[in-house]
Amino acid sequence: MGEAVELDVAGRTVRLSSPDKVFFPEHGYTKLDVARYYQAVAPGILRALRERPTTLERYPDGIDGEWFYQKRAPKGMPDWIPTAHITFPSGRSADEMCPTEQAAVVWAAQYGTLTFHPWPVRRDDVEHPDELRIDLDPQPGTDYADAVRAAGELRAVLAEFGDLRGWPKTSGGRGLHVFVPIEPRWTFTQVRRAAIAVGRELERRMPEQVTIKWWKEERGARIFVDYNQTARDRTIASAYSVRPRPHAPVSAPLRWEEVGPAHPRDFDITTMPARFAEAGDVHADMDDHAYCLDALLELAARDERDHGLGDLPYPPEYPKMPGEPKRVQPSRAKARKEGPAVG
Repeated sequence: MGEAVELDVAGRTVRLSSPDKVFFPEHGYTKLDVARYYQAVAPGILRALRERPTTLERYPDGIDGEWFYQKRAPKGMPDWIPTAHITFPSGRSADEMCPTEQAAVVWAAQYGTLTFHPWPVRRDDVEHPDELRIDLDPQPGTDYADAVRAAGELRAVLAEFGDLRGWPKTSGGRGLHVFVPIEPRWTFTQVRRAAIAVGRELERRMPEQVTIKWWKEERGARIFVDYNQTARDRTIASAYSVRPRPHAPVSAPLRWEEVGPAHPRDFDITTMPARFAEAGDVHADMDDHAYCLDALLELAARDERDHGLGDLPYPPEYPKMPGEPKRVQPSRAKARKEGPAVG
């Protein structure tokens, strides 16, 4: 696997063992290639992770080996990487790493971390999200171009309800993510409610192209607005994160004018460093803004009051939540209602 190497990352030395271990067999990309990629984009990914409790998606033997999510701070983590105490929906809790230095990202890459999943909170207030995250997820029969069309209408919805501005990025797959920095004064439940309101408004405007239906059997060939990505302990891959696909794509921050012309295949661990060197972090100004959710929460209240549109199902591992409808797949609910067939 080769002799260990040492990388200088913003003044800290990070030791990388087995640098020649292959992580992406199709192209032969190694652990060192991944670490050097993160070294090249370190200021950008630190902006996305700074002070945030972060779950690590680890592939210690590469993308063809076993992998896992590491929520608790790894044993032996350097004392210069702080943590935050967070609580999961189950009631359990953990201390998660909160990167505050560029070297923390490369240190995590040493242990096979490809994708970083930051919470939408900062460690000084883990109960109030400071980002509204909209996940535009293509369903079978749709592709990135469909997500682009949905993103264009999403931009208009955000502007109409609260003069909000979103920062788009590729998911690293076929989808798009749009992050809106917000004031940290609403709970996870309220932020999720705002995401549902956004999804419903998009669905009204693009009923043949967009859905907010939780059950896959109801979605059809449409873009799914995954509102549950705003639930507590649900996270979205950070900007600049490497995704575990054969060509080593990355989640690429975009300017709005790039959303149509650019394609997710344009961005991987070999192409992003040059883009970053030339353009810098195109989302660098996100932290200069903090928007208000009042207009979206008013929209949610009107939906419930005037149309009877209340809460939607949570993910299956969550405890039953107040006001949540029955968490039963529609086809199963229908079968139960009809009862067994009589021969």
